[in-house]
Formats: sequence, C-alpha cells, structure tokens
Amino acid sequence: MADTELAARIKAALNAVEIPGGGDLASFSGLSEIIVTPSAVAFAVGVPQGMEAAFGPAREAAIEVVKTLSGGRKVMVSITSEKQAGPKFSHGSPQPQGKTRVKGVRRIIAVGSGKGGVGKSTTSVNLALSLAAEGLKVGMLDADLYGPSVPKLLGIEDRTALRDDGIFQPHEAFGLKVMSIGAMLVPGQAVVWRGPMATSGLRQLLRETDWGDLDVLVIDLPPGTGDIHIGLFQQTIVDGVVIVSTPQDLALIDAQKAIDMLRRMSVPILGLIENMSYFIAPDTGNRYDIFGTGGAEKAAERLDIPFLGAIPLVMSIRENSDAGAPPVATDPQGAEASAYRVIAQRLVAGMR
Repeated sequence: MADTELAARIKAALNAVEIPGGGDLASFSGLSEIIVTPSAVAFAVGVPQGMEAAFGPAREAAIEVVKTLSGGRKVMVSITSEKQAGPKFSHGSPQPQGKTRVKGVRRIIAVGSGKGGVGKSTTSVNLALSLAAEGLKVGMLDADLYGPSVPKLLGIEDRTALRDDGIFQPHEAFGLKVMSIGAMLVPGQAVVWRGPMATSGLRQLLRETDWGDLDVLVIDLPPGTGDIHIGLFQQTIVDGVVIVSTPQDLALIDAQKAIDMLRRMSVPILGLIENMSYFIAPDTGNRYDIFGTGGAEKAAERLDIPFLGAIPLVMSIRENSDAGAPPVATDPQGAEASAYRVIAQRLVAGMR
C-alpha cells in the first residue's frame, strides 16, 4: 500500500476518536499531516495551551486506532501547544522534567554549524569513529530530521528495527550504535513537520532508543539555531558542542550566531573546527587556500573558545563519504583519518 493511501486510511479511522468539547480527531483543525514511513506513523495534535491533559485520552485512543492499521510500524503521536505541558512518549512514558541525562549515556557531544554546506555531518561521523578508535563506546544520533545524511555516510541500508515494547533498536555501523530518521524514510521522502512535531520526533529518537551502555553519544545537529536545537538543549544535559565552519567570512558569521545561541542557553562550547581548510592538488602537491586561510582559528581566538584543528578539502573524503566508507573506518592510518583523530584526542583529553 502506498504511504499516501495508508495515511488517508488512518485519517479516516481517526473519526472514531472523540475529542474534548465534542467532534472527532479526523476533522479537528489541530491535526497535523500524517507522516507514514516504512518504519513509523507519526502525527501531532496541536491544542490550545492548558488543554494538553484534557486531550490525553484522545491521544491514547488515537494510538490504539492507528496500531490496528500501521502494519507493525511504530506509532508516534504527540500533543503540542505553544507551551508544551508534559507531552508523553509514544509508548506512554512521561517526559522527564527539566534537563536530564539519557539512559545509558555518560556524555553527549553535539556537532553543529551556523549554516549548511560546511561538512558538518561528515565531520560528525568521522569524529564519532575517531572517539571509538580511542577505546570509547560510542553512539551517534542524526538530529538533522529534515536532511538526514548519516545513513548515507555510514552505508546504512536496512530499515530501523522496532522491538515489541515500542523501543528502537539502533543500527550497528563500524562499531557505532546509530539512530537516524533517514533509515525510516523511502528515498526522496521529505519530512514535513512543524517545529513542535520535529522536537517531539527528536525526543523519541533520543529517548526511545536502546543505546545500551555508551561512553559518548555524538549528536549531528541540523544547521542553524532552530526549534530542534532549543528543544534538545532545554530538555537534555549536553556536555558540550563542537562547531564546524569553513574559513570564509560568511560561514564564520553564521558560526558566531550558533555560538551566541549556545552561550545564551548555557551550553558548553568545546571548540571550533575549520573544515575544508585547504586543498592539496593531487597532481602537483601544491596547496591552495580556496576559502581563505586561518579564518576559523582567528575567530576561535576572538571568541575565546578552543580551536580544535583543521580538516583539509580532500577528494577521497568526499568520494568515500558518498560510498558509505568514512576514512577513519576504512583507512585509519591515512592522512585524512589522522586529522580527525587529532581532534578526537583533544576532545578526549578535555573529558578527563
């Protein structure tokens, strides 16, 4: 059955779910688009502030209705408002209040950027692998819900497994435990979610995944400073964020905005990485500073944060990333892997 057909059937079935004040959920104006993927069915119900608890029974009834049609998919239903007052996870566990740790995870390191196109996800993946090479047990969460690229970078092709108790079983790739909404989507499928639905979706991926026992969870953030970032930093203890930028002024301006957000939210900043720092021509060995030189290092000094290191612009990183073969995993002794390993060693030293 096509995803659109199943979504239509689910919406029609929601006319059996009564909502406070009369009427049914299918015709309720606060019902979001119903997203159907090979692994999940997800939608949100936007309600007036203060009505969250009243809609709780309708939410539970909706979950039961959808389960009968979902074909074993995980059912993710969220109650949202401008100020969320205690939404629940999809299998009924209450959301922890305030900033909390994630079960089984000792530390969380997030990797962010002020703008897209700076190689943040490639850096995130190779940093996670480099931390694992230092002897740590490492997981990775792809928080870029609108543009998930971690499955491509790590060669993950199978759909995400869902246990009988509604908990996600993460993928295993190159020794990492990995979770991404990208593994639940069909190729080319967009995630069309408003901010509250996206933050709820991320919360479920983070807290309804069996991470086991991890030393570090690396979170690949979306670019910018949006709802996903705010939701994560307000609800989860994040031990530090690494910012990725290219050397040119435009990227550094946006990186500075990301740093300003972190400081406003009292999130520790571990340092700045300069990606695509320089290019070495493979035929001549000449170095070319395509985006300028030393911009990120100077910016780090000006902003009073550590400069963690520079990653060159190398053809093999792009080629291997496209092939799902990150250099730290496939060529650990190569020069490209060494650049990431040095940065990981600096991060590990800061953990002690």
